[in-house]
Amino acid sequence: MKAHDGMYIDGAWRPAAGSDTIAVVNPADEQVIAEVPAGGAEDVDAAVRAARAALPAWAATAPAERAERIAALRDVLVARKDEIAETVTAELGAPLPFSQAVHAGVPILVAGSYAELAASYAFEEKVGNSTVYAEPVGVVGAITPWNYPLHQIVAKVAPALAAGCTVVLKPAEDTPLTAQLFAEAVHEAGVPAGVFNLVTGLGPVAGQALAEHDGVDLVSFTGSTAVGRRIGATAGGAVKRVALELGGKSANVILPSADLAKAVGVGVANVMGNSGQTCSAWTRMLVHTSQYDEAVALAAEAAAKYGDRIGPLVNAKQHARVRGYIEKGVAEGARLVAGGPEAPREQGYFVSPTVFADVTPEMTVAQEEIFGPVVSLIRYEDEDDALRIANGTVYGLAGAVWAGDEAEAVAFARRMDTGQVDINGGRFNPLAPFGGYKQSGVGRELGSHGLAEYLQTKSLQF
Repeated sequence: MKAHDGMYIDGAWRPAAGSDTIAVVNPADEQVIAEVPAGGAEDVDAAVRAARAALPAWAATAPAERAERIAALRDVLVARKDEIAETVTAELGAPLPFSQAVHAGVPILVAGSYAELAASYAFEEKVGNSTVYAEPVGVVGAITPWNYPLHQIVAKVAPALAAGCTVVLKPAEDTPLTAQLFAEAVHEAGVPAGVFNLVTGLGPVAGQALAEHDGVDLVSFTGSTAVGRRIGATAGGAVKRVALELGGKSANVILPSADLAKAVGVGVANVMGNSGQTCSAWTRMLVHTSQYDEAVALAAEAAAKYGDRIGPLVNAKQHARVRGYIEKGVAEGARLVAGGPEAPREQGYFVSPTVFADVTPEMTVAQEEIFGPVVSLIRYEDEDDALRIANGTVYGLAGAVWAGDEAEAVAFARRMDTGQVDINGGRFNPLAPFGGYKQSGVGRELGSHGLAEYLQTKSLQF
């Protein structure tokens, strides 16, 4: 993997202020594949200054012209999609077909959607005797996670650019090569110097410096609820805008009228994709007591089919964490019907696809986000019981409902405290708002709702 040994600031690669580096490790074989600079407050300051200097001209650029730049960026991502997939596979460990379809494919869709939205969005409207203008919020500090390294970057940078904002990106330290590749794509697409800037570094150092910086008007963070709390507190102290996309413990509710085999099969697949490292994964499968034993057998069978087809977890810490949760599940009385804590290979951060039965709603594995290939099957007595269990966590990011009748599924979904619900296996929609209720976050990403996050309003009365 070719890595840049500098930061992308003000349209050029420049040396980092310090000499510290971050080793990038391939989680499949635990080999160091590259090193990138570990930036600090000085690098963040240089990037924020560049973004501030570029803001007036970019904010004044016609929306149609901003749309052209985003479309050019999408075209570069299309042209380099194989390289993107290979890079994500090398530093995240996702199997190559998954990297091609999802890690490279989804950001292309999202970038394309913002090229269209930038051109069509109503940046001004008449309301009675007022004209209301939607103006860019300013300089955006974007802090992104490793689990969908390019998608999370594009889901912040594309709407920010569409809105007329400038950006400083601090990507996750586990997947900086994908971020460097994105910076190359931005450059190739002809986005003006300073409009997008990249600082690689550690979260508590570079991420904290970015969140605290006086020159940043909005902090957009995706990651754990624990870190989100700290960033929210920092932003709140400075009275600056914040968007947080945090954890999840999503419920997959299978009503008795559903096609049980399909609901269980798709439900297990949903958690195994990306090795369970998905904040919106349906990690709790809720099944009516009359169908419970059949569902457990189906889930165990489905998980067994994955075998070696799922990639490793991202790093040693994550590997230990997920195995610890599996051990805790067993200790608290859940029954292992597939997988377990033993590492399936001697090398690499692999965890076996794991299914727990006899999980009760208050168990740790039913309450806390594991972020690994682990599904918990929970039985319910009736619909009210299912709803209590589904809504009974601090999270509310996503979920699913399955029923023989779509209207029945919709009626249940409307009562769930969560930001997104898939009905009978509904498809991903890049234009639909994504984000959480409760401790799953603040604000929305994707589509016009995602664009609105980066705008502030000014009204003129006549």
